[in-house]
Amino acid sequence: TNNEAEYTGVVTGLQCALSMNISNIIVEGDSQLIIRQIEGVYSVKSPNLRPFHKAATDLRKQFESCQLRHIYRNMNGRADALANEAMDTGKSDGFGIIVE
Repeated sequence: TNNEAEYTGVVTGLQCALSMNISNIIVEGDSQLIIRQIEGVYSVKSPNLRPFHKAATDLRKQFESCQLRHIYRNMNGRADALANEAMDTGKSDGFGIIVE
């Protein structure tokens, strides 16, 4: 689903940041639902999203500081273009996602 894809992006980004020993990060996303769920403002009702949510929140705790920001889709053009390219080609420069 689209929400699973949004979570996959957050989890993969956090995994990449940790692998680069980044300790302070700002995560910007255009899905208000996902951002608010990770912040704990919204509950996770979908059973399919719970493993993604757990992975994101567990990774978030490993940072000294991890801020989350909702941004509007029209301000997220470059990330959207890269995501579409990855989906179209089946290739990504990111890490494989691990969700348990």
